[in-house]
Amino acid sequence: MASLSSPGIGSGLDVNGLVSQLVTAAKTPQQNQIDTRRNQVGAELSAIGSLTSALSALQDSLTGLSNGSAFTKFLATASSPDHFSAVADSTASAGTYSVDVEQLATAEKASSAAFASGTTLSSGSLTIGVGSQSLTIPVGSGTNTLAQLAGAINRSAQNPGVTAAVVHASDGDHIVLTSTKTGAANAFTVSGTGDVAGLSYDPATGTGGLTAVTHAQDAKLSVDGFEVTSASNAVQGAIQGVTINLTTVTGDTPDTLTVATDNDSIQSAIQSFVDNYNKLVGTTKTLTSYDSGSGKSGALLGDSTMLGITSRLSRVLGSQVGATGDAVRSLADIGIKFEVDGSLSFDSDKLSGALAASPDQVKNLFGNASGLGQNLSPMLEGYLQTGGILDGRTDSLNQSNKSLDDQQSQLDARMDQLTTMYTAQFTKLDQLLTSLNSTSSFLTQQLSNVSTSSSSK
Repeated sequence: MASLSSPGIGSGLDVNGLVSQLVTAAKTPQQNQIDTRRNQVGAELSAIGSLTSALSALQDSLTGLSNGSAFTKFLATASSPDHFSAVADSTASAGTYSVDVEQLATAEKASSAAFASGTTLSSGSLTIGVGSQSLTIPVGSGTNTLAQLAGAINRSAQNPGVTAAVVHASDGDHIVLTSTKTGAANAFTVSGTGDVAGLSYDPATGTGGLTAVTHAQDAKLSVDGFEVTSASNAVQGAIQGVTINLTTVTGDTPDTLTVATDNDSIQSAIQSFVDNYNKLVGTTKTLTSYDSGSGKSGALLGDSTMLGITSRLSRVLGSQVGATGDAVRSLADIGIKFEVDGSLSFDSDKLSGALAASPDQVKNLFGNASGLGQNLSPMLEGYLQTGGILDGRTDSLNQSNKSLDDQQSQLDARMDQLTTMYTAQFTKLDQLLTSLNSTSSFLTQQLSNVSTSSSSK
């Protein structure tokens, strides 16, 4: 008997459907276990990621408070900003200074006599010097017009610090040279030959064919009566950690420069810390929540690591530091207190008062050896560092995912084998039923023939 080309076609038995149902029945319980565990692992990984992000933000906002850098920012203020402004860095010290701007730094600038429009230069050379550096431009091909000569000066890699431009005036064309830096030391000299001999210039003697527009000079000012000179109008070094940017001459009455601790910056740093702590509290609430109505819970409900983090943080933040009798020993002393829901509230006015009365104690609250920042920083590092608690949890969960992948592969392989076995078994049954159906049809036909033959006799 020839084999059937498709299971069930002869017997009417749904071989593929039966195999699929049996395999599904065998696979479903184990597949549900894998899927349930995979969802749990995924939810925990996401939760650990959210927790890590919140802790990292808190750590970042704590850094400047813990190492003291948040308290070393200074604000420099001029009584007359029209005369000068100032910027202070972390090396500055608080103080008040009398500043009198006597002279601004300027750059050397000189202009040539008028050249007839379209003048062609065919001979000579031009040498420009600034200090010990110099540049020589030959006149000729590529530099036979004032514009080409100016372009060659500006493009040269040996340019000592001078820019050139051509001004087209009603009396003709003028070449104008300007030092790129202010200060007497940056004045330039020019030596010309041939067609550009008239461009020679020596500012020290006032000789040459160029006319001075402005002479190079240093800025001059006095700070608390001490004379200071600077090649630049951005005066550095006169006051430690302060750059004074000169704008105009003061006049008869000196101005006042005040350098003070930037309390607004400190306020912002502490506000950022409070905000990030409250975000962490919100994250932990979400991750440990439970809805009795739906029965749904956060991925880290009852998690020991989470409980440990919240407990340790609140214990440290609620502690006292510093010496007995200090005005600032706790967060409450600078306007920060715990609310019923575990978050922090912040009274900026109280902090302002503490900074005005006891700035060092506010700094020590976070930064000294027993300060809050010094206690929190290593704790946060233990959670966040590579190989730390949360990193270890993440690795463990990733290993669980890998194990689930292996279990899935093994289950799929077993189901493939089961499918093959069931298909073979039901195919044989299909063939048997087909054979029995054929035999039954044959016997029925034979009996029918016998009956017909008997009736005809």
